[in-house]
Amino acid sequence: MPRGQAGPSPAASLRRISLSYNNADSHASALRLILTLNPEWEKSEGKVDFIQFKDGITNTLLKAVKRRPGCTEEDLDKEAVLLRAYGRGTEVLIDREKETTSHALLSQCNLAPPLLARFHNGLLYRFIPGTVCTPADLTREPVWRGVARRLAEWHATLPVVFTDEPVMERDNELSLSVTGLKPCPSPEAINAITPGKGHPNIWTVMQKWIFALPDGTDAEKTRNAVLQKELSRMVKELGNEPGLGQDGLVFAHCDLLSGNVIIHPLHSKSATPSAKDEPYTVSFIDYEYATPAPAVFDVANHFAEWGGFECDYHALPSRSQRRAFLQEYLATYYHHLHNTSPSSTPTNPKPTQHSATPDLEAEITGLFHQVDLFRGIPGFYWGIWALIQATISQIDFDYAAYAEVRLGEYWAWRDEADGTRAREGKEMPLREIMWARDT
Repeated sequence: MPRGQAGPSPAASLRRISLSYNNADSHASALRLILTLNPEWEKSEGKVDFIQFKDGITNTLLKAVKRRPGCTEEDLDKEAVLLRAYGRGTEVLIDREKETTSHALLSQCNLAPPLLARFHNGLLYRFIPGTVCTPADLTREPVWRGVARRLAEWHATLPVVFTDEPVMERDNELSLSVTGLKPCPSPEAINAITPGKGHPNIWTVMQKWIFALPDGTDAEKTRNAVLQKELSRMVKELGNEPGLGQDGLVFAHCDLLSGNVIIHPLHSKSATPSAKDEPYTVSFIDYEYATPAPAVFDVANHFAEWGGFECDYHALPSRSQRRAFLQEYLATYYHHLHNTSPSSTPTNPKPTQHSATPDLEAEITGLFHQVDLFRGIPGFYWGIWALIQATISQIDFDYAAYAEVRLGEYWAWRDEADGTRAREGKEMPLREIMWARDT
């Protein structure tokens, strides 16, 4: 897996449209963007429809369809365009330049739809036909095996590229002053959390978010100090854990919730697994949080998403499910690492045929243990994210309550991992109970 400092961005030649999407004037502003991209749509027969997807809680996502007479839905989907408009103030959460570069890189590797253009506050790209997963879908064996294979392909074949964290632009500083967040400090201050490591990485992302949290009250100052102390503790304990990739980092998606997993059309019409539970072919969408990270963070975060935004801990994968997922994942990872190029999904990964060999079994056990170690980190990550969203977002979602739930997952893991819960004679939290069950 190649890595290093960033060269010329694959997104450098991407078309730029000097327009913006306006949520208050959604249809008109979206139509202007689409007709600027495809002016022939205005002159040809058939209206332009917009379909809004509401699976995410950060951005606005619209599917633009040209309703040409006599065309099937399949034909219409082939030229459909996705319009993705960034959420208000999300520049502090997401490096939009890096997101665009990541998308372009994935597209080059046939792991993402082609980028068509960027506009002032978003992107335009091709639609991926298929079925958007629900949290319940993630628990189905053909789906999770497909996810394991696709995630392994990402981790084994995509390059890990480090860049300088951009200094906050003037417009973003104005945005932060309006939302009440703090301006971004220097890249040196952010990157100091992981001295000697390439950046950005999952740890520097969390550092950047903590720096941005408001601190206008004593309670906020105390909270931020606690979060900073915990992040430093995490990096010390887990930041140099050995792992897949180079220096323990891979090109990670970091947001594999159900709405970002698409089941390909061949399987979409099948509501039940096939007789042999063959893995479905899936693709991942939305790459705004993609960054170098330990592979086990990506896996642990995906497992957390089995419960959806409602955090239904009864849906979390059992020990046996997690081990089976990791067996599928590792078999595919080594197949791609040694035998194939990006975007070719093996029908039967070679290591699977020898899955009982001591070396592979030992590696599965080691990875299983590492995922266990990281099970509380996604709660910390999304807890900080939600605290920021509670300050900046205009979306109708209770981010403050969500932050408490996700940070609660982190504290529950901490108390379990260091023995505090047992020493104090407290009951084991539901999430830890469900995580520990065998089947």
